[in-house]
Amino acid sequence: MEKISVQSSPESLVKIEEFIDTTCNNYNVGPDVFGNILIAVTEAVNNAIYHGNQSDSSKEVHIHHIFDSSLKKLSFVIVDEGNGFDYNNLPDPTAPENLALIGGRGVFLMKQLADWVIFNDSGNSVELQFKL
Repeated sequence: MEKISVQSSPESLVKIEEFIDTTCNNYNVGPDVFGNILIAVTEAVNNAIYHGNQSDSSKEVHIHHIFDSSLKKLSFVIVDEGNGFDYNNLPDPTAPENLALIGGRGVFLMKQLADWVIFNDSGNSVELQFKL
C-alpha cells in the first residue's frame, strides 16, 4: 500500500496525477480504466481540497491505494481533515434546475466512473474501487 499526502491547494493536483499514473503503470491498468481512475480520483481530491478542507493549506489530503489481486480490483482511498458531509443528501446534478450550475457534479462523476464508491459515516473519506 503506497500513500501520499498533499497540501490543500490546487497545485497539489499535479502530485495526485503523478501518483495515479505511477500506480496504474505498476498494475498495468488499461487506458479505459485509467481514464476513469484519473477523473474520479482527481474529482475526489478536488472535493477534499475545496469542500472538505476549505482550501486551508495547513490541512492535508491523504491518499492511498489498495490492490486486491484475487478480485483484480484497484482501490483509492481519499481522506480529508474536514468535518465531512451528508453524502446521502446531495442535489441531483441532472435535474433541470441544476444543469446550469458550475459545480455539484463531483460525486455524481465518481459514481459514474468507479465500480464502487464507499463513504465513511462522517463523509470525510471515500473509497473508489475499480475492476481491472
